[in-house]
Amino acid sequence: MTDIPQSPEAVRAPTFVYRSVGKQTGRTLFCESLDLSKLAKEIGTPFYVYSAAMIRSRYQAFDTAFSQVPHLICYSVKANSSLSILRLLARERCGFDVVSGGELERVLHAERRSAKKVVFSGVGKTREELTAALKAGILLFNIESESELRVLGECARSLRKDARIAFRVNPDVAAETHPYISTGLHRHKFGVPIGVARALYAEAARSKHLRVAGVSVHIGSQITDVVPFGEAMERVADLVNQLRKDGHNIEYVDAGGGLGIPYQNDDSNEFADRLKGYAQALIKPLNELAVTLLLEPGRSIVGPAGALITSVIYKKTNNDKRFLIVDAAMNDLIRPALYNAHHQIIPVRIAAGAREIVDVVGPVCETGDFFARDCEIEAMNEGSLLAILDAGAYGMVLASNYNTRPRAPELLVSGKSKKLIRRRERISDLLRTEL
Repeated sequence: MTDIPQSPEAVRAPTFVYRSVGKQTGRTLFCESLDLSKLAKEIGTPFYVYSAAMIRSRYQAFDTAFSQVPHLICYSVKANSSLSILRLLARERCGFDVVSGGELERVLHAERRSAKKVVFSGVGKTREELTAALKAGILLFNIESESELRVLGECARSLRKDARIAFRVNPDVAAETHPYISTGLHRHKFGVPIGVARALYAEAARSKHLRVAGVSVHIGSQITDVVPFGEAMERVADLVNQLRKDGHNIEYVDAGGGLGIPYQNDDSNEFADRLKGYAQALIKPLNELAVTLLLEPGRSIVGPAGALITSVIYKKTNNDKRFLIVDAAMNDLIRPALYNAHHQIIPVRIAAGAREIVDVVGPVCETGDFFARDCEIEAMNEGSLLAILDAGAYGMVLASNYNTRPRAPELLVSGKSKKLIRRRERISDLLRTEL
């Protein structure tokens, strides 16, 4: 087995690469040192596969980019909440951003000592969730409404515990992204208007069990231009100065997440430079404030580290329209149906043969069940394997059992070793909770 030059098909080097195998013609896609065609024979399709090396390297790249300032990277659990991935990141001394009591429980199950590095965000935290987070002793609550502030105060008083809080302020900064994942404008449900923040902080300071500790902001996801991040931080820096004049001790600025990835191509060589520009945009407005910067990356750490592997069930032609019907479906990866999102799709085995233009679709009974339309790809046969790239974020976490389809298994690869981190569901699993 030898490494060969990168195929013209897209890959995510150095994790997902084509290699020649023995005397076989053509080339085979590998995840780290494991042949994905062999993994497919062992576990069946569809399945998710993740690279531990890429997750570690992208976390470390974030840590390095912000090394000049006090900071804590709080991985956004909603991007991929696999317990094994959370454990991997906890071993890297990563913190966590959670948006539900369930995500908090996952973090505690993966590594209970990580509780002190947890930031709790989200617009609809329940009393039960707030109580659980208080008992766990998390780092910071990102408050998103006056009502939530009141409820947290009541929960903290009943437990006789103090809660460190930041308000998530809405800076009214526009970000070029899908409207469903833009969060920084006044018309969105997230945060409180930056203009009323000082009054809310004054109210928080009057509570015996609430301790003002920071300011939080998050303007959206899958943002590829760093300018909006800088604009948001400038407004946050002005607010921090005002709050300190009001007598508040602001220790943290939570810059949120949202740094996008280029789903159309491999950004492995440019990632460090992109992070450097992102870091400069955030750090420059905060230079004189002496705060600890909290960051909430998710997609940019795990997105390119994962792929969904699927088999072609049937080839079909309707007049001049060609389809590859695969065994993965929108219940496994809903992003194309939900956001009209682009994912590159490549063969697991490539032989530089004829190419064709096809729609890659799943078996679910919905026209929206597609992964790509008018996709140019090497001609596939029934039984051929395809890899849907950049599926490490918002893939399995958004999976469902629509059409009573069991969810796919997940594998974590590290060098030559692999670990099944979620087994394939059975129909009996789906029926077990029904009465």
